[in-house]
Amino acid sequence: MKIMSVDLGLARTGIAACDPLEMLASPVKVIFEKNEKRLIESVADEAKLMGAQLIVVGLPKNMDGTSGERATECERIAGEISAACGIETVMWDERCTTVSAHNALNVTNTRGKKRKAVVDAVAAVMILESYLNYRRNNK
Repeated sequence: MKIMSVDLGLARTGIAACDPLEMLASPVKVIFEKNEKRLIESVADEAKLMGAQLIVVGLPKNMDGTSGERATECERIAGEISAACGIETVMWDERCTTVSAHNALNVTNTRGKKRKAVVDAVAAVMILESYLNYRRNNK
C-alpha cells in the first residue's frame, strides 16, 4: 500500500512516502506554508499526485502521553486533509521525531540552511518508519 506521512508544522510541513511494498520510507518534500487552508490543499494535492492510499499524520503528544492544544489542532487538520483528498488519515505519535531527525542530520553533518530545509521531511520519514514497523509487527 502506498502510504504518505505528514509532519505538520506552523511554517514547514514535512512529507514522506513509502513504496507499495511498505519496505522503504523516503523523504518527499517540505511544504513551506503558514496559511492553513493552502497547506491543507497542498498536502491533499501531494497525496493525490503520489497515489497515496493512506496518510499518516504525526500527533504531537506531550512527553507524559497526554494530548495538548497542538495535538487537537493536528487532529482537526488531518480531518480536513482527508476531506480534501478523500484519503483516510491515521494519527501517529510523533514524540521525539524532530529531535531524532536532528540527531540523524548531525551524523551526516548536515548544517545551516540545508538542515532547516530537510529536517521536517526527515521527521516525516521517522513517523512513517515507526508506523510501518507497527503494521509489520501487528498483522
